[in-house]
Amino acid sequence: MDSPPTFERPLRDFLAFARVEAGLATSTLEAYARDLNDLTTELEARGVVAPSEVSVEDLATHLRWLSRDRELQASSVARHLATIRVFFRWMCANGLIDHDPARLLERPTRWKKLPGVLSPLKMKALVEAPAPEHGKLWIRDRAMLELMYAAGLRASEVGRIRLNEYHEQTMLVTIHGKGERTRVVPIGEPARDWTNRYLAEMRPQLARFPDGRDGHRLLVSGGGRPLERVAVWQIVRKYAGLIGLEGIHPHMLRHSFATHLVQGGADLRIVQDLLGHSDIGTTQVYTHVDRSHLHEVVRACLPRS
Repeated sequence: MDSPPTFERPLRDFLAFARVEAGLATSTLEAYARDLNDLTTELEARGVVAPSEVSVEDLATHLRWLSRDRELQASSVARHLATIRVFFRWMCANGLIDHDPARLLERPTRWKKLPGVLSPLKMKALVEAPAPEHGKLWIRDRAMLELMYAAGLRASEVGRIRLNEYHEQTMLVTIHGKGERTRVVPIGEPARDWTNRYLAEMRPQLARFPDGRDGHRLLVSGGGRPLERVAVWQIVRKYAGLIGLEGIHPHMLRHSFATHLVQGGADLRIVQDLLGHSDIGTTQVYTHVDRSHLHEVVRACLPRS
């Protein structure tokens, strides 16, 4: 049986239609192309490779991913939503799909929820999941997971760290985040020890691959290339699945990092700096994640509670 058509041709034909027949401005066409590339790349990372396979739940998950993992503002997510609706409406009108799942999508403000967080025990199980039986890159994967949690990394930041931005002696990592903002984050001994082991035992082998590029990057793929965001997503889901955790995505490690800091009594301004947030209002969501923790604080601190 033939596989259903992928997104490649519909995307090309839609953008040609928008340019020639609809006469849209170049800036609008570029925004459409970026938004739809984000959509198809993220869907393919989850195994959804054809327009006919897309459900409204897939599209809603993508919008949540834009808001949580990419940390886009509501206005930017709304623009992505508009692009998705136009694209799927066009595919439906041209007989490329039988129905339009985007027609049922809700606006972002209606489905926005608090970030998902792993308990300390589940986080421990996740970062310790990589083992020799899970493939030749297991040491790199362990180092990556340790660093993501220890430094509150976004998926897009993982592959951008340079070798000279990992400071073994001071146990600090320099991170280049959104909006070209740079932050320096301390890491713990597990992250340092596994990163050192990866650098000593594995990275020299990966750097010798003929197709390798950007040899100054800290975490690289099996071919010596910088780790892409989609690869990070796949690695996290792989190990989450191995230990029976469902619905796990890379940004949950960052959410858990922040939430565990707040639960441990860290000042919100410090958490803001560690996350690289420009506005403390973005950081304040972590004060509302765990209701049970709030009850514990009240019982411990308030007379007659």
